[in-house]
Amino acid sequence: MSQSLSRIYLHIIFSTKERFPHLTEDVLREETHAYLGGVAKSMGCQPVIVGGVADHVHLLLCFSRTMEVASLVRDLKRRSSVWLHDKGIDKFAWQNGYGVFSVALSNVGEVETYIRNQEEHHRKVGFQEEYGAFLKKHAVQYDERYVWD
Repeated sequence: MSQSLSRIYLHIIFSTKERFPHLTEDVLREETHAYLGGVAKSMGCQPVIVGGVADHVHLLLCFSRTMEVASLVRDLKRRSSVWLHDKGIDKFAWQNGYGVFSVALSNVGEVETYIRNQEEHHRKVGFQEEYGAFLKKHAVQYDERYVWD
């Protein structure tokens, strides 16, 4: 085969440090989501949707065949943190960890809708409950002592 081809969708989730609600203002939150999407795109990962609420973000993207997940998330966090500091959010920080889950092409629409409806979803469910459900659904083993930094 002379070409290397892929179509891998990823759902990435990470929160602000200690889930502090830095992104409460709608304009700042929307700008942050757009910025994260731009960073992903600049790294060869086509964003489908970026969303979330005041204390965490969800990214659904088509992953680059030449990228490493850890490098992508590291740069998303680093570049957006610098950008947020430049906007005057001095004490902003993302949590150390993240979650990343594969998404089948047949489920992309469902995950996109889920991310689009984050504000409504979080009127009923907190971040820890939501994230724990993702870990359980995807059979990810974790140590409760370290997942909530």
